[in-house]
Amino acid sequence: MFAASRTARQRAARPVCDVLEGRALLSAMMVPPMQVPGGAEFASFPQPQGFHGPIVPSLPAKPNASISTVPSNGDVNPYGVAFVPEHFPSGGLLHPGDVLVSNFNNSDNVQGTGTTIVQIQPGSGQQSLFFTSKEPGLSTALGVLQGGFVLVGNAPTPDGTLAHMGPGSLQVIDRFGHQVLNLTDPKLLQGVWDLTVNDHGPFAQVFVSNALTGAVTRIDLLVQTRQDTVHVLDMTQIASGYAHVPNAAAVVLAPTGLAFDARTDTLYVASTGDNAIYAVRNAAITQTDHGKGTLVFNDPNHLNGPLGLALAPNGDLLTTNGDAFNPNSSVPPSELIELTPAGQFVGQLQLDPAVGAAFGLAIRFDDGRLTLATVNDDTNSLDLRTITQH
Repeated sequence: MFAASRTARQRAARPVCDVLEGRALLSAMMVPPMQVPGGAEFASFPQPQGFHGPIVPSLPAKPNASISTVPSNGDVNPYGVAFVPEHFPSGGLLHPGDVLVSNFNNSDNVQGTGTTIVQIQPGSGQQSLFFTSKEPGLSTALGVLQGGFVLVGNAPTPDGTLAHMGPGSLQVIDRFGHQVLNLTDPKLLQGVWDLTVNDHGPFAQVFVSNALTGAVTRIDLLVQTRQDTVHVLDMTQIASGYAHVPNAAAVVLAPTGLAFDARTDTLYVASTGDNAIYAVRNAAITQTDHGKGTLVFNDPNHLNGPLGLALAPNGDLLTTNGDAFNPNSSVPPSELIELTPAGQFVGQLQLDPAVGAAFGLAIRFDDGRLTLATVNDDTNSLDLRTITQH
């Protein structure tokens, strides 16, 4: 199933039976529903118990495990990283706790030409190929829905330059490694660069940053696990105005990392080209463009082109420096930064001494054990760091 192109706030058509079945699933849940755009409802799932205290100062300096992300076809430059969530359905290739990594470059190390997603089992360190895309340039836009689907975006460029970057798309892949949906839009999906999800099972929202327009789009999805189908309910541009400029080292400096806080309905945006992190309020329900939102953090003593972004279980934000914003910066290369949502600096950790090694990151917190997954573009590896809180 392919979604037709649409403008902001224009609802995609879907079969009546699909909507009725989605509502039936939602009404069966023993939690209060919440109204969202398009007339759909979703349930507020309980949040896991949080981690107490700062995270980055507690992380080991060296990873507990470092696993190659290079598949058999030789793709390199890992960008996106995502954990398979706890309630992911069984019967497919993926299992809860697995890590997925998307590759941006091909075996010749040409940016914007990689086509693979690799699957890594943290316990054994085993790596295997999960998906090979017909759409090149798989970006940091990688996520997994608990309904049984993987989301991946691409920003293709045949020669590694922004001048020739295409709009790309957002692909939806089932748990068996088959593409079931390929979303494109001439206005709302332009150089799909990163994403984050607000996941509520039968209903999910995907926030996508766009490298070619410097804007953020929200996509509302109806997820049907039993039918292995996903339907688009709505697409809306909710933020814009972020810098998006060419860069020899990184192809483009544009809005990249996104992190959503469901407790406050706030989307945080790591704008690489602005060397800043912004907060967009009412991100899940707004039907209008909020511009850049509110500035949260732009400290040049700690930031140098923030890329990856994640909301930690203690409520803080973690971001990685890509080092491309200011080549002469005094900030150490490939830093991981922790800050509060109010913009207070908490701590930093150098992930690698090489410039430009840090990119995507993901966090898993289960039964007091926190695992931080980061991709290392210098060593082409997935680095795992764990800490335990009793």
